[in-house]
Amino acid sequence: MSRRDDHLSDDDRILWNLVARSARPLKGKTAVEIPDIIEPKPAPAAAPVNGVAATAAKPKPQQVAHSLDDQTLHKLKKGRLPIEGRVDLHGMTQDEAYSLLLTFFNRAHAGGVRYVLIITGKGSSSGGDGILRRAVPAWLSTPAFRHLVSSHDHAARNHGGSGALYVRLRRTRS
Repeated sequence: MSRRDDHLSDDDRILWNLVARSARPLKGKTAVEIPDIIEPKPAPAAAPVNGVAATAAKPKPQQVAHSLDDQTLHKLKKGRLPIEGRVDLHGMTQDEAYSLLLTFFNRAHAGGVRYVLIITGKGSSSGGDGILRRAVPAWLSTPAFRHLVSSHDHAARNHGGSGALYVRLRRTRS
């Protein structure tokens, strides 16, 4: 007797989203939109009781990836803090880069890695900013990455300059 498990692992969900996005609908059928992340809707406000509005509990502040502090940034630039992992996103589409980055961060976080280097590249030679160069910092503040990433900042010139990012991962809870 096999037990059916309705919960997908993070890796399986990433793979499924990649496959689902690359699929084309049959002739005469419309494509189904696949949401990136489903966020819960806020609960409706409570109705006033006896003319007094009920006070709602304050929501938890969301953890947002901040910039690295100056001392840590200086140590990373000078090589005094080890960069324990690096991932190169050159030549990837946004979907490929997103999936690779999420998988990479999950594995690095599980392994206790603290500092990693993300190489996005500087973009096209036509003078515009690269897509990944703009997208990756925005991704780091999304719910999918928020529980993994503590802070991030642009890398030093010797590590890729504006085409790379230093990322500090959150500590694993023991």
